[in-house]
Formats: sequence, structure tokens, C-alpha cells
Amino acid sequence: MNDMSLSAGASWVAVCSLADIVPDTGVCALLNGRHVAVFRVGDAVPRVFAIDNIDPHAGASVLSRGIVGSIGERIVVASPLYKQHFDLASGECIEAPEHAVATWPARVFGGMVWVAL
Repeated sequence: MNDMSLSAGASWVAVCSLADIVPDTGVCALLNGRHVAVFRVGDAVPRVFAIDNIDPHAGASVLSRGIVGSIGERIVVASPLYKQHFDLASGECIEAPEHAVATWPARVFGGMVWVAL
């Protein structure tokens, strides 16, 4: 695998096979010591997103287990603890923007899900 084929200058990490993530769900990965939630959205033309897995309201590593859905045009995950919605593209918490989570570039390449840290 050539990192240059993903994006020059980024440090890409293979997380898992795309087939390992059920459509419209997430998985947790430990990448460079950080809990990262990786989501697969859609089945026919899947998109992938990567955000912090730590719910800033609870301090627990649970966002990957949240429910994926949408609010208007925004694809979100609802925290399984307090039900706040996090935008998968921007990391913004819809109900409390001051509690945003970090996001990272994610993509599918060669049947694998890759995240840039």
C-alpha cells in the first residue's frame, strides 16, 4: 500500500475492512493511543467518517455505539448516554456546540477503511 495514493503529507492508518462495519453503524479503533469512532454510512455508495469516540458530556468512550441518522442535511450520531447529536462531518454537537469532538479524514481505499491522523 502506498500512502501517496491516499493523500500526500497525511499519515494514514488502516482501521479495518469496509465489510467489517455494518452499514449505518460505527466501530471503535485505538489509533496512536486515541479512541476513534469510525462510521460507515450507506450501503450502495458507502461513506466513512472518523470522530473522537469519547463523549465530552460523559467522558466515556461510547460514540461508536450511538445511533446514526440525520438532522436535516447533516449526518449525525446520537450518543448512547445523553442522546446529544454529533455531526459526523464537522464534529459539532448540535445541542451544545461548545462540546464538539475532533474529526479526521477517512476514506475507503482497496476495500479497507483508512483514517488520517
